Amino acid sequence: MRKNIVAGNWKMNNDLSQTEALISDLKHQKNRGNAEVMIAPAFTNLYSAFNALKDTSIEVTAQNMHFAKNGAYTGEVSASMIKSVGIQTVILGHSERRAYFGETDLILKQKVDAALAADLRVVFCFGEELADRNAGNQEVVVASQIKNALFHLDKLVFKNIVLAYEPVWAIGTGETASPQQAQNMHKFIRKTLNDKYGKDVSENMSILYGGSVKPNNAQEIFSKPDVDGGLIGGAALNAEDFFAIVNAF
Repeated sequence: MRKNIVAGNWKMNNDLSQTEALISDLKHQKNRGNAEVMIAPAFTNLYSAFNALKDTSIEVTAQNMHFAKNGAYTGEVSASMIKSVGIQTVILGHSERRAYFGETDLILKQKVDAALAADLRVVFCFGEELADRNAGNQEVVVASQIKNALFHLDKLVFKNIVLAYEPVWAIGTGETASPQQAQNMHKFIRKTLNDKYGKDVSENMSILYGGSVKPNNAQEIFSKPDVDGGLIGGAALNAEDFFAIVNAF
């Protein structure tokens, strides 16, 4: 049975003291629903965050990693480095990594393989741009991103993968994605998985929505049958807002 998950991606926000303050606020919140909760602070604060939350139900995850085990990759972080500070999950393929850092499907395929080989769980992100949506190519683009990075994998490893659909066209563009548009795409994603791997994979896959989920729209979005949670950006930086979303289930 698939899990409901709410993951907060802090992106390049919060220094150490700000991280400690936000974690203190998070620890005072109540999880009244049935969602698994994750937060992804900056690399510099992962160890501190892990230690602060290790006796709670909030999981600390990494925002990214390199596919190499080690070597001359200045500024990068490997799977083993992430695991060495207690982290068990990594976000890969975020729209900002694709757009600003040139991460291709091939690069992400290598990252997914490296993460799974290190026994890390992967939150794999994908989604179409505004031009794709306007041209009616959203399903073609999304299917291609999933297939190119994941469809070489054995079905047994999908238990260690969570999918996160990001409609890039609806994030900071002034455009709005409706809950029904989210459901339509999530249903298509699940069908794409089913066509390749069958119901064992498709029906047990958690598919998160990463299109500007807020406290005032989370309940309607999460009520859709194929939406299993959210990958939260800005709202994750406020403890009350974040747990209002967590408790929307």
